[in-house]
Amino acid sequence: MLRTLLSGFVLALCTAVVLLIGGGSELEHVALLGAALGGVIGLVPNDPPLGKLGGFALGFGVAWIAFGLRAAMLPDSTVGRSLAAFLVIFICGGAAAISAGTVPLWSSLVGAAAIVGAYESTYTSSPPTFLTTSPQAATTVLLAAAFGYIATTIIHTFIKGTDATARPGPDREPASDKDMLERLMSGETK
Repeated sequence: MLRTLLSGFVLALCTAVVLLIGGGSELEHVALLGAALGGVIGLVPNDPPLGKLGGFALGFGVAWIAFGLRAAMLPDSTVGRSLAAFLVIFICGGAAAISAGTVPLWSSLVGAAAIVGAYESTYTSSPPTFLTTSPQAATTVLLAAAFGYIATTIIHTFIKGTDATARPGPDREPASDKDMLERLMSGETK
């Protein structure tokens, strides 16, 4: 509990610092988004640890490229947006499958969400300015995400939480779906 409380406090503190650093700039608008998503990447355990960072980078990069494809080749319509979204998620899922989970799908989706959350409204207002507006959105949300990631990683590295105690499972397999449902509803473990 202390570890979780401390993680939340440090993440909140880092978000406030990002807001103070970026006061009056675009960073101010994505501080919470970036810090929260970076915090998620830092908090979720993954083996190997670099896999989750690689997944984040993959999702971020693929979604950023998708904005470029939308600006250059795809129509600015529902069909164009849906094709770009399909490609981003398909590529992220394919990378997770090919890597056998080393690059987790969840971290790729978090990376894609970071750039989409930071840039979609700017892109929608002026697609032709992609080359000049997207780098600012990308760097600001990445800076905020880095603060969130570093904060939560430091806490989880230096403060060890109590291990969850293993709970025994049922003595026998459920005889039917009804039996399994009754066990779940009653909270029975034996």
